[in-house]
Amino acid sequence: MKFQQEYKNIITESFDSCKDDAAMMRSAIESSSAHYHGYTVHSLYIPKMYTEEDLKVFNEAAVKTHRILEKLIQHYIDDPEYRRLFGFEKRLEELILRPVPYKCLLPIARIDIFYNPETKDFKFCEFNTDGSSGMNEDRELNNVFAKSDTFRRFAKNHSIKTFELFDSWIKEFDQIYRSSGSTPERPYAAIVDFMSSASNEEFEEFRRAFIRAGYDCEICDIYKLRRENGALISPSGRKIDVVYRRAVTCDVMSNYDKVRAFVDAALNNEVVLIGDFRTQIAHNKLIFKIMRHEMTKMILTDEENEFIEKHIPATYALTRGSITDHKVIENKNKWIVKPEDSYASKGVLAGIEAKTTDQWRSFLNDHADTDYLLQEYVTPYETENIDLIWDSSADFRGFANITGLFVYGGKLKGLYSRIAKSGVISTQYSEMTLPTMIVDEK
Repeated sequence: MKFQQEYKNIITESFDSCKDDAAMMRSAIESSSAHYHGYTVHSLYIPKMYTEEDLKVFNEAAVKTHRILEKLIQHYIDDPEYRRLFGFEKRLEELILRPVPYKCLLPIARIDIFYNPETKDFKFCEFNTDGSSGMNEDRELNNVFAKSDTFRRFAKNHSIKTFELFDSWIKEFDQIYRSSGSTPERPYAAIVDFMSSASNEEFEEFRRAFIRAGYDCEICDIYKLRRENGALISPSGRKIDVVYRRAVTCDVMSNYDKVRAFVDAALNNEVVLIGDFRTQIAHNKLIFKIMRHEMTKMILTDEENEFIEKHIPATYALTRGSITDHKVIENKNKWIVKPEDSYASKGVLAGIEAKTTDQWRSFLNDHADTDYLLQEYVTPYETENIDLIWDSSADFRGFANITGLFVYGGKLKGLYSRIAKSGVISTQYSEMTLPTMIVDEK
């Protein structure tokens, strides 16, 4: 909080010049590739600043969480009884259980946490796997802030470290792929997603990183892939050797018959997928409930179980019985309801966001005994910031924070910071992105 206050002091001492600086930053953001579906990513005027001490906490959390999730994935593969806890449909189970030619069970993840920098404590929000995004937003916003007069004034007296999230992922990707067996000298990689919902600007940056690493690479709409002579073929007609899968599993399964070329190529091991469908075990929000199950406790160490008890919010199936047992209607501000398998906060409602008790009761009744989870609501840590880039008349106010830990091959490689005016941080409310950096005294 010391660096946050220093930054605020610079702003208050030269507020008029900061307005001009903020206008320059807005123009730079609008001209950058920090866009999603034509929407310009919004940011605030003070960047997200963490210390080396915070980074140590994040690194320990990332390594422990990755180790636990890989244990659970492996146990799902090995134990039919454990698989029943997840209740995945047979087609998905078949995809998960097929042999994979490399050892890393969870190649990429963005682990989102609610972190309190004062206490160094945190609670998990969700585990994102193959569809993990935000790398380009952090990169572009850090580039814009580096040109800011206010930031340069602050940086004169501080050591600033940011994260490189593209080449570092391709390096990890390459190591995983090369471990899979015989690979061509210059592999053909495909970045595969449902392009109608994809992060095109981010994909272009990853494509350039693949080329720098000695790959040929194409961004592919999953609908336009085809199979031919025992190979997966890209829209341009090239045989694909390896896929960087950004298409999230729930979208693949809901469009199963429309993406059969992709699915059948996987089932017949005609292409290497990084990551494979087994990552769904970590991505599905049901994992929060299963992590506290007795069967899970038996395969983890005492230290790992203590870690889960401390950092995983209490999570239950949303049933009419659980609504009554936990007095959910009477204590709406203590709870949040989520679908088991979704992303981008789709279908999520926190009790604090329900305008009335009747609205909350109606939502609970509509989703009880379906594939929804009831979870302890975690109040996000608030920091002071100012929306000067988009509103020259703005003043300082509190914003709720969430921190993403980019984990490549079990190693922490970077951070992603989002912030919102409300207690629910998602695109459907008032979410914004902050560039993230590690700050120290010079």
